[in-house]
Amino acid sequence: MSTVIYWFRNDLRLLDNPAFLLACGASSHIVPVFCHDPADRALTHWGFERVGAHRRVFLAATLADLGAQLAAQGSALIELTGRAEDILPSLARELGVTRIVCEAIAAPDEQAAVQALRAVGLIVDTVWQSSLLDPDALPFSTRQLPDMFTLFRQAVEKANVAPSVPVDFPQTIPSLPVMPVPLPHRHHVMPPAAPDVDARTSFPYQSAAYAGGTTAALAHVHQYLDRKLAHTYKDTRNGLTGLDYSSKFSPWLATGALSARTINAAIEQFENEFGANDSTYWLWFELLWRDYFRFLHLKYGRKLYRYHGLAEAGSVRPVHDATLFARWSRGETGEPIVDAGMRELAATGYLSNRLRQIVASYLIHDLDGDWRAGAAWFESQLVDFDVYSNQGNWLYLAGRGTDPRGGRRFNPQKQARDYDGNGAYRALWETA
Repeated sequence: MSTVIYWFRNDLRLLDNPAFLLACGASSHIVPVFCHDPADRALTHWGFERVGAHRRVFLAATLADLGAQLAAQGSALIELTGRAEDILPSLARELGVTRIVCEAIAAPDEQAAVQALRAVGLIVDTVWQSSLLDPDALPFSTRQLPDMFTLFRQAVEKANVAPSVPVDFPQTIPSLPVMPVPLPHRHHVMPPAAPDVDARTSFPYQSAAYAGGTTAALAHVHQYLDRKLAHTYKDTRNGLTGLDYSSKFSPWLATGALSARTINAAIEQFENEFGANDSTYWLWFELLWRDYFRFLHLKYGRKLYRYHGLAEAGSVRPVHDATLFARWSRGETGEPIVDAGMRELAATGYLSNRLRQIVASYLIHDLDGDWRAGAAWFESQLVDFDVYSNQGNWLYLAGRGTDPRGGRRFNPQKQARDYDGNGAYRALWETA
């Protein structure tokens, strides 16, 4: 038993965190660490910050909540500035540590960071824990994962694959070791300046009820189910604005403040008490889509990040028109439903699923834009950005993923008639 560094990544919780439990059980001292990567504030290839203000504020609240939970058990969250692959080796040397434990993330940049740590001689134990279903419990290996979601879902349901059971909070957390003073690379983390609150938002993350962190996440799940909104989810899920048209679980899932297993267990308990219907099934369906995009990363990895994705290498390379992209991102295309959606995204860091599809389709198929720039803009803006789902959905719409129809174009005028027939949403976001 020795000192272990636990590197928090997209699993910012203590409840149902098997990797953290592993670290607690394998050490006499544990150092919980989160690394603030300066690249998040740097400009992307497309000319904007990789992580925008909405995401930074939501993350800060999430880390504060996690830090408070650790402090309540006699520990602390150590926030460091720098790339993990640069600063964790020096911290390990300072503390005489050889082992790091963290969650496994199958995206290329995240995998490269782990490989870099191992390359300097550190033992890095990774634990896969972000999906509802255990990849090893699937009726096929991830290498044989069907390239159509429907076939995947049917196989899972036919095999009656049981979701993984969530684990509880650790009973005890090993104490911090004697820390060097000052701790290398530690910085005083000032909360980022919060953007002005827009009263029109459908996800008011600046309020206590929707703030980042497990505390608000669990309270939200409980109130959502207490009000029996799970029984009407399928009927309202294509709404465009408001607090209750969708579950709003995704921002807490994205930071890992809440696990899919915890949500599913709560829904199953709800079904046992109040009955299952098409809507409670549809919540499972959405969690299964989320899993599918994760398993696609296990199967294809870096291939999902090529300009042609899973399409033929000879596919036409998308062209980035900076002027058209700027008009799209500012909500100045002249297409009212698209512009309304883009204004909402920039003002609030949130957008309904229906509108995400509409605005993404418009960039790809109406403006002939580069899907990768659109995916990067969503990464910058969305408080519920999830690397797996974001990449998978943009590839799907662009016809460079697993969509058997070769891409999806959403007619914006028809979408407006179907989902905003009275024009209320467009009027709400007529101006920024």
